[in-house]
Amino acid sequence: MGRAPSSLVPWLLAAAGTLLLPWHMQQDGITLRGVLALGQEDPEAASAAWQALAHGRFWFWPVVAAVAIGLPAVQPGRGRAVLRMAAGALGLAAIVAQGLAIGVQGWSFPWLEATFGDLGDRQFGIGLGGAVATAGFLFLLTDGLALRGLFKGDRFVAGAVGLLVGSIVIFTAWPVLTMLSQMFTPREGLPWTEALGVRVLDRKIWGLACVTANVNCGVFWNTLMLASASATAATALGLAFALIATRTGFRAKKALRLLTVLPIITPPFVIGLGLILIFGRSGVVNQAADAMFGVELGRWIYGFGGVWLAQVFSFTPTAFLVLIGVVEGISPSMEEASQTLRASRMRTFRSVTLPLMLPGLANAWLVVFVESLADFGNPIVLGGSFGVLSTEIFFAVVGAQQDFGRAAALAGVMLVVALAAFVAQRRVVGRRSYVSMTGKGDVGLPVPLPDGVRRAAFAIALPWALLTAVVYVMALAGAFVKVWGRDWTPTLEHFRRAFAVDWAPDGTLLFAGGAWHSLWTTISLAAIAAPITAGLGLLAAWVLSRQVFRGRTALEFALMLTFAVPGTVIGVAYILTFNIPPLEITGTAVILVACFVFRNLPVGVRSGVAAMSQLDKSLDEAAVTLRASTFRALRTVVLPLLKPAIVTALVYSFVRAMTTVSAVIFLVSAEYEMATVFIINRVINGDYGLAIAYCAVLIVLMMAAIGLIQLLVGRRRLGRRSAPAAIPVGGRA
Repeated sequence: MGRAPSSLVPWLLAAAGTLLLPWHMQQDGITLRGVLALGQEDPEAASAAWQALAHGRFWFWPVVAAVAIGLPAVQPGRGRAVLRMAAGALGLAAIVAQGLAIGVQGWSFPWLEATFGDLGDRQFGIGLGGAVATAGFLFLLTDGLALRGLFKGDRFVAGAVGLLVGSIVIFTAWPVLTMLSQMFTPREGLPWTEALGVRVLDRKIWGLACVTANVNCGVFWNTLMLASASATAATALGLAFALIATRTGFRAKKALRLLTVLPIITPPFVIGLGLILIFGRSGVVNQAADAMFGVELGRWIYGFGGVWLAQVFSFTPTAFLVLIGVVEGISPSMEEASQTLRASRMRTFRSVTLPLMLPGLANAWLVVFVESLADFGNPIVLGGSFGVLSTEIFFAVVGAQQDFGRAAALAGVMLVVALAAFVAQRRVVGRRSYVSMTGKGDVGLPVPLPDGVRRAAFAIALPWALLTAVVYVMALAGAFVKVWGRDWTPTLEHFRRAFAVDWAPDGTLLFAGGAWHSLWTTISLAAIAAPITAGLGLLAAWVLSRQVFRGRTALEFALMLTFAVPGTVIGVAYILTFNIPPLEITGTAVILVACFVFRNLPVGVRSGVAAMSQLDKSLDEAAVTLRASTFRALRTVVLPLLKPAIVTALVYSFVRAMTTVSAVIFLVSAEYEMATVFIINRVINGDYGLAIAYCAVLIVLMMAAIGLIQLLVGRRRLGRRSAPAAIPVGGRA
């Protein structure tokens, strides 16, 4: 009987969503007066039960029946598992069936109208009542599965898996499948089978003319080559920065960290603009080479070299954020044990430290590889004639033909590449143990880096940090001059136009600048999306690392799915899926938050998996043995040791929501305009000064947000002493 109150919650959610709350989305929002009115004036404002009872909408009766079936299951009994499973499955099936079958014009499919005749009614998208009822039925189903012995009988684990699967199905699999289904549409009189062959086997995708002639290869080979090169370079740089930040006495660590993270908190075209100003035809380097040596370097920045350079700038922070938690988590006692056995520092690094970092390196490489696949901003700015899959998809969508079928075929090829990278990463990491934190006392000192490794890390990281600083100085200088490239007179006019503040006649503060509306909207939505992304990502990482169940590998790949699809495809997929019932959320804040969450979820998952691979399972198993619930063990034992991963997920999800372009450009509306879309519109109009001024403000704001997140989350404390700047260690370097 003691478990009855918690077991009642899923049924209460299903009952409240079905019997009390307005089922459909309300244009003016939910009010208490509207709920109490029971939809007497407007049937669309009524609950599902009232619409069925008072307005003859028979398709809601199965949902009401599912609530009735689940009522006896709230009390303990022999048959409650079956009743919960039946209620949950029937409720979910009824919601999906009636939502897909009936839309704003009646039956959604001609065969339904031919079978049942004219409906004579309609329904709009699911609102608060439908969402709450769906959650309730989902948890009723997972509770029933747990009571039947699945997931080792743990209701929390079953509910977590159900929540992840339901979220992925709605906001990832459904839109992507809707988009991919476009490749099966007929084309120019061809049947769908021939049209599919023409799209998938296109020579522009697979061509190898570059082997025998001085032309570009097909976009598949271009994309594969670029993603591999960018992932390798960014992972090496991220590792170098992480080793310097954690294993050396370098005095400028804070400045180095700032330069490392700086590219991730700026809109993507800022890096491209800075590279053009340095290496473009009129750039500083080209002009210096021409003046000093009479050498014209040409337009090399527009092509593979320029895109690769920009992607390494953009994605090194991602690799660094994944790897720094991994490097910090390596137990110094294991390295000390190696040196006690008279191993040299280099051998210790090679045989102990580096193998323990292997999960983090593989995860960082995979994340950057998939990011490169999906990158749109850098190739569109610097690609020139060097085409990749993401730009080809964009041109297929926005071109004169608007060939969604070709775009879908290209997206399918991209998903296959991402799946291959996923499988390769699992084979590299394998099923070895990388545990270095076991719950025992850990007071060892971090072993200094071998001299060769330390010199290599500084040789790689410091020049890159200097180049990063130069790129940003060049790019942001345009915010403080009148006209970029023509009138270099210093001015603050661009900031005044964007962020002017004035006083209204009644004495109230007036935000008169043109950028304020988009800035407040962006900050609000990013602040909502960041904790949701971090929470779901770390929950998924815990489930994947600690639980064994059928379909775990499929769930892991599904969580990476949105990362493998370019933002333009995600934007178009969301438009195609959520512009009509049952989820009619286009033009609202909900679709933007959902896009942010599921677009950025993989980084939280991968950083969490990399961090948890170092935590011995006996830590949470010991808590459960002491009669703590699974949720309490997760909250009090595991999460405090995952603070680097939490910071990674929060920081990355917040700044990506602030700076994303390709996905949201299709989803914004007049009410919800994002900062990056505002900036791009200024760039299109040639107002570079205001655009760069806005970018400078975004950089400052996001640096402050990162500091606040780190302050609120804190640091993981492993009980280690601080090593002196230089400490003699036995063994040769």
